[in-house]
Amino acid sequence: MFTRRQLLTAATATPLIGAPAIVRAQSWFAGYPFALGVTSGDPAPDGFVIWTKLAPKPFEPHGGMPMVALPVKWEVASDDRFKTIVATGEATARPELGHSVHVEVTGLQPDRPYWYRFALGSDQSTRGRARTLPLASASPARLKFGVAGCQNYEDGLFTAFRHLANEDDLAFVYHYGDFIYEYKQRGPDYDKDGLPVDQVRHHVGLDCYDLADYRLRYAQYLSDYDLQAARARHSWFPTFDDHEVQNNWVSDNDGRDQSPAEIFRLRRQAGLQAWYEYMPVRAAMLPRNGIITDMYREARFGDLLAIDFLDTRSFRTDQPCGDGFKPYCPGIGDGKAQVLSPEEESWLTRNLTRGQAKWNCLAQQVMMMSLDRRRYADEKETIYNLDSWAGYRVQRDRLLAKMRGLDNVVVLTGDEHQNYAGLLESEGRPVAAEFVSTSISSGGDGSDLRAGSDMLLRNNPQLKFINDQRGYLVCDVTPDAWTTRFRVMDQVSTPGGTIATRASITVPRGQPSLTIA
Repeated sequence: MFTRRQLLTAATATPLIGAPAIVRAQSWFAGYPFALGVTSGDPAPDGFVIWTKLAPKPFEPHGGMPMVALPVKWEVASDDRFKTIVATGEATARPELGHSVHVEVTGLQPDRPYWYRFALGSDQSTRGRARTLPLASASPARLKFGVAGCQNYEDGLFTAFRHLANEDDLAFVYHYGDFIYEYKQRGPDYDKDGLPVDQVRHHVGLDCYDLADYRLRYAQYLSDYDLQAARARHSWFPTFDDHEVQNNWVSDNDGRDQSPAEIFRLRRQAGLQAWYEYMPVRAAMLPRNGIITDMYREARFGDLLAIDFLDTRSFRTDQPCGDGFKPYCPGIGDGKAQVLSPEEESWLTRNLTRGQAKWNCLAQQVMMMSLDRRRYADEKETIYNLDSWAGYRVQRDRLLAKMRGLDNVVVLTGDEHQNYAGLLESEGRPVAAEFVSTSISSGGDGSDLRAGSDMLLRNNPQLKFINDQRGYLVCDVTPDAWTTRFRVMDQVSTPGGTIATRASITVPRGQPSLTIA
């Protein structure tokens, strides 16, 4: 056994500059401590967060780490060979936070790439690439960024993330949530002949309830090198949805009505602490009293784009009518029901009307279009997804009314495991465009269209595009137009899946409409 003094001495024995590559024989640990990779996030004009986590044995308790705080060296360079170091320091990896490291780097130049890395003893991390945002006073001519989420490990491979890593010139990636799925290993699926077939991959562990469960699940997901590649190549703006805690949870309510609020809050605390530990976010987003109060936040890309990242779980009232896909019930029209807290709604309304950017973007989790979900001829009544904004009509209508006359609002959404594009309307007139990104893997290979998609399009004239393949979005924004490319995989069930653009859809500034190419 090593003493605390020996561990600290070993951790600081080798300087970062000139440190050898991974030399396991010289390491004090039984494995490579940076096995879960590196990433950056929450960029600003003068810096960003850089992240890593010490886990030489990711699937063992505490990641195989001793239960002491250890200093981790970091540095940021202006070139990928680290010839010009512009920032360096030492961060503390604490056992209370699973030996995760969140460094808030400042003092950098706006709108340019940087490279970063970490070191512990003789071990050096892989290098990551990050990018700062332009100054708020700048007038960028163009912005490209990615949108991704919903990555069920058992449903498919993360090949789409490898393709996302290779997308050029992305300023950042918006991750809308469902980074993990909390379920235990599933039983078999069934093929078209009714015969059992295995899952693509298997979760380790049981359903996630305590902090150790969630940490293990994140470790399994981040052991995937395709996911590590996308996290290392691009800066991320991460948010969470439901599966980071439990399917369809909202506020103090679990998704199954099985636990009293005071018990569910313990599970939510564990899930959100694990999310914080594994995400490149600022210390302000550390859970306090079981909740992340500052999850909703904003970013500016000069005067081109103002983007508001919403929290549609933490302060939402319980889904009406018992949740699910159901016909109308009185709870849908409840004036007290909310997706956003009054404080978040007021903050968003102020941001939308500030008039300081050519485009306003709402980056959020659940569909804002209120769709008639009928897909089959024997369904007579309109069907709503009550876990979406369709179940909260009063607040939805109030928010859409605030968009009237702006003619520059784009909503980005996840959760649905399909691609959608459509228009949001207030009093019968379009006020914004909504792009819904499909999943990275959730739902398996998929196909171009699900059964009943023709009826869905016919019953919803505001819906202009639908697709059921896996992938992500690339948004290309200029002062005059916003173009979203739907990047889709041919399959995710076996290695070697290829990526292609299924559709490119453009919104002209000043006219909420969609042109499909």
